[in-house]
Amino acid sequence: MESANQDINLNSPNKGLVSNSLTDVPVQGATGTTVPVGLTEDESEELKNELTKVEDEIVTLRQVLAAKEKTAYELKRKLGLTPLNELKQNFTKGWQDVQTSSAYLSASATLEDITHSEAYKKTQETLSQAGQKTSAALTTVGSVITKKLGDMRNSPSFKSFEDRVGTIKSKVVGGRENGDGLQSPTEMNPTQDGAPF
Repeated sequence: MESANQDINLNSPNKGLVSNSLTDVPVQGATGTTVPVGLTEDESEELKNELTKVEDEIVTLRQVLAAKEKTAYELKRKLGLTPLNELKQNFTKGWQDVQTSSAYLSASATLEDITHSEAYKKTQETLSQAGQKTSAALTTVGSVITKKLGDMRNSPSFKSFEDRVGTIKSKVVGGRENGDGLQSPTEMNPTQDGAPF
């Protein structure tokens, strides 16, 4: 059989078929046709006819299969069964299978036994107490920081710093209190009539 004559396209109706499959071992017969070794001309002709019928049946079956696949696709489309929905259904079914598996049920039972054990309850209680103490400590630290910031704000050095910032601000902004300072870009100029420029 020559592989060069084979149709390797898996969707082809002639997939894997070779047209001259019986003439690979030629023997000259009385009528000048080639006959495979060990067969008479009548047997060879009968086998060729049978092969042709089988090949025709294969082509017909492939055509029927293609038509059935097209019909199945159209029915799924009408039912709204997209490949994504099928994937979701397969995933859901797989998850249900996992949940009913003996390994999952065994692990769930073991986990439930652990949660009801004394060691688990003591650990849970200890962690709860540690969380409460940590929360109380953080509240205390926050209160201390707030008090220290308040004390710092009332200190003479902070007052001096605040005065300096105020002086710099008044120099940058100018004498706004008198109305002769620079205006910020976001303020409306009273002489403008709402014009954009």
